[in-house]
Amino acid sequence: MAVALPAVVEELLSEMAAAVQESARIPDEHLLSLKFVFGSSAIQALDLVDRQSITLISSPSGRRVYQVLGSSGKTYICLASCHYCSCPAFAFSVLRRSESLLCKHLLAVYLSQVMRTCQQLCVSDKQLTDIFLMEKRQET
Repeated sequence: MAVALPAVVEELLSEMAAAVQESARIPDEHLLSLKFVFGSSAIQALDLVDRQSITLISSPSGRRVYQVLGSSGKTYICLASCHYCSCPAFAFSVLRRSESLLCKHLLAVYLSQVMRTCQQLCVSDKQLTDIFLMEKRQET
């Protein structure tokens, strides 16, 4: 069973994708909606997208993860398929306290998909496993 974002977020991202496809830019009203729904995380996520901090890493087996270089210089793993990020803000604000729908890193992943600015990297299955293991070591 696929995990879904709230309908309002899905609709907003869908409208933004259509706008980008049509005019290669996101209209101001969509940016205002983004700010209304996500608060300051929206601006921080857009900054990550502008800095091209999001990389889609894929392997021959079809596994896909996103690596986001955070503003602090630390990298985080995001799994868009299940709306997960390895950052502490996701664990605390999204999962534990339910204060936010997404962290800035995961929002940046979705925005980079919409804006088609995501960098891409193909690695072997072993290399992808090593990326996960390295991330796990950083958490401890």
